[in-house]
Amino acid sequence: MDQTPETKKWKKKWLAIVATILFLCAVIVGKWAYDLLYESNVPVDLENELVQIPSGADFEEVVSILTNNGFIKDEGSFRLMADQMKYTGRSGQFKIKPGWTNRQLIRHLRGGKQEPVKLILVNERLVENVAAKAAKFIEADSLGIVTLLKDPVFLDSLGHNPQTIMTLFIPNTYEFFWNTSPQSFVQRMVREHDAFWKKNNREKKAEELDLTKKDVYTLASIVERETNQKSEKARVAGLYYNRIKKGMLLQADPTLVFVSRDWESRSLAKYKTLDSPYNTYLYPGLPPGPISMASIPSLDAVLNREEHKYIYMCARGDESGLHNFSVTLRGHNKNIQIYKRNLRKRGLL
Repeated sequence: MDQTPETKKWKKKWLAIVATILFLCAVIVGKWAYDLLYESNVPVDLENELVQIPSGADFEEVVSILTNNGFIKDEGSFRLMADQMKYTGRSGQFKIKPGWTNRQLIRHLRGGKQEPVKLILVNERLVENVAAKAAKFIEADSLGIVTLLKDPVFLDSLGHNPQTIMTLFIPNTYEFFWNTSPQSFVQRMVREHDAFWKKNNREKKAEELDLTKKDVYTLASIVERETNQKSEKARVAGLYYNRIKKGMLLQADPTLVFVSRDWESRSLAKYKTLDSPYNTYLYPGLPPGPISMASIPSLDAVLNREEHKYIYMCARGDESGLHNFSVTLRGHNKNIQIYKRNLRKRGLL
């Protein structure tokens, strides 16, 4: 049946209306899809901007971390964009900027540009302390680091043993990536150790003292614990060096602290008979390894020791933190009296 002109007119009008509705729907859906995928999905009021993605984490773990910690507002749009960009996850610590789109966020995470951490090593006494300090800054846990640092085969590969491994660590502030493994941590310390000794003729100076690098470090660790005053470190180092050359007992109180593990005690006389190769009241020469980490000033104090004839030292007892030095036992006994007199003045004796 032929359509009348009026019927054709209404048909065209309805087709136009339907087409308009479909177009508007397409626009609305397109806008929704665009907003879903390309508008900001990271909260503009993001408080914690650092996200840590563990090693070995799969995509589902990444999504869970981002969602549960408030890094993304809409999980669905993130998944869609991740699928489009073929992002499956990457470990590390990343700084997230508030207001980022899914595309910006995924590009950053996929690119692997990590936010480094600053690991500060100062005056740790034992490998357990080093491991605990490192584990505060990097992903590796302290047990994993300690286990590695006590593995005889691994230590032997580094030219160390349990007594000397602490000589590897040069106190400083280091930048690491958060997802550093125990092996990578130690390898970095090896590089820093080697770089330290190659600077300022340090290796040559050790040779001139007829000391190995491990010996220098061990002596420096005693100097480190003997005085906090940088101005007298080289003098203290010279005193102990004199004792070593004379074959005398070092009689260094800090070694008693190490032997006893009584880190806080001020009365050390009771530990002088403890049988340990670290007890310098019983065994001459240097102990088999350091009694703590040695700072760079202490290491350089040994390498640039003050040349003198002192073999005795005694704290002044006047709150200065300094010592009086002497060549003879008679002079030392006088310094002991000065020490006691100062303690009496302070009401401590």
